[in-house]
Amino acid sequence: MKTFHCNRCQQLVFFENVLCERCNALLGYLPDVGEISAFEPADELPETAQIPQTPQPAETAQTPETATASDKRWRSLHPEAQGQLYRQCHNYAVENVCNWMIPADSPDTLCRACQFTETIPDLTVPENRFYWYKMEVAKRRLLYTLMTLGLPLESRLENPETGLEFAFLESKEDSGPVMTGHNHGRITLNIAEADDAAREKARTELREPYRTLLGHFRHESGHYFFDRLIAGKPMWEAAFRERFGDERASYADALKAYYDNGPPADWAQHYISAYATMHPWEDWAETWAHYLHMVDTLDTAVSYGLALLPDHPQEPELTDQTPVEEASFNNLMSRWFPLTYVLNSLNRSLGQPDGYPFTLASPVIDKLRFVHRIIAASAKKPG
Repeated sequence: MKTFHCNRCQQLVFFENVLCERCNALLGYLPDVGEISAFEPADELPETAQIPQTPQPAETAQTPETATASDKRWRSLHPEAQGQLYRQCHNYAVENVCNWMIPADSPDTLCRACQFTETIPDLTVPENRFYWYKMEVAKRRLLYTLMTLGLPLESRLENPETGLEFAFLESKEDSGPVMTGHNHGRITLNIAEADDAAREKARTELREPYRTLLGHFRHESGHYFFDRLIAGKPMWEAAFRERFGDERASYADALKAYYDNGPPADWAQHYISAYATMHPWEDWAETWAHYLHMVDTLDTAVSYGLALLPDHPQEPELTDQTPVEEASFNNLMSRWFPLTYVLNSLNRSLGQPDGYPFTLASPVIDKLRFVHRIIAASAKKPG
C-alpha cells in the first residue's frame, strides 16, 4: 500500500487514520480518488447532532440525534478533489469503525466498503464492537488491494447474483460454531479471528507459521475470484488443473484425508503452505492470498523508497522502481526475494521470528505466475 499524507500539514498518515496527529484535521479515504484526504467543515451540524469520539453503547448507536452527524458536509483539501464536498460514512460518523467518505450528493449512507458487509457482530456484547472494528480494517485493506489491481468487484447490492458480501459472526452455544469460509459470494468470518490471543492459540495448535486476520480475508477472496474468473471458462480451467489439480475431486473426502493424515512430508516442494495440500481449491486460495501479500508488501516498500534489486545477494542496492502493479511477474519476483531476506534479517536482529516464514519452490512460483496472469487478464483497463 502506498503512503499517505495530510494535505493540510504534510504529516505522514496511515490508511486507518481518522485525525492528523499534527494539525488535528479530519482525515478520510476517498475511494473515487484512491487517496486519504484532509477535510475542513463545509457547514455546521444542527444543535442536536453529535460526533462521537469514542465507541458508543450499541443501544444508542443509531439514535436520530447521533445519526445527523453523518449528514455534515466536509470539504476535501486533497489536490485531486480540491473543494469537493463529502459526507462521512454512517459507520464513520456514528459507529467509529470506518474512515471512508461519500460524495455529498450521493443517496448512500454507507461508503463503498461498508456496503460489502451484510452482517455485523452482536453489539450487545461489549467486546464485539472492537472486533467489528478490526474486521472492517482488514476488509478495507483487502478491498483497497482488489480495487488497485482493477479486479471486478461488485457488492450484493450492485449484483444480487454474483456480488460479494461479508458476514461477521460469533460462535454461540445455541447456534453452534461459526466456520470461516466462502459460499457463492458470501464470505463468513468468525469474529474470534479478531481476538489476537485466540488467533495465536489456533495458529500454534494448527502449526501454521502465518495466521492473520488480513490473511483470512485474502484467502477467502481467492475462493470468490475462482468462481468469478476461472470456473466455467474452459481455457482457464484447463490451465488451472495443470498446476493445481482437478477441483472436481470430492472436497469432503479431501478434507477428511487432510485432517486424518496431515500433509505429505515433501509438501514444501510443491505448495505454499501445508493447508494448500488439502484440495486444489485450497491450493488456489492459499496461492492467491500469498500473491496479494506480495503485491501489497512490495507496493508499500516502493512507496517508502525501498526497492532492492541487488546485482549480488551480498551487495543489495537501493534503486527506483515502477509501482508493483505495473511490473511484470519476473520483475515482481526479482524484488520479492531480496526484500524478504532483509525483512527476516531485521526480525532476527530484534530477536523475533522470521517475518516471512515461507520458501517458494519452483512449482509454487509457477502457481503464483498463473495468479498474476489471471489478474492481468481480468483487470479493468484504464479508460
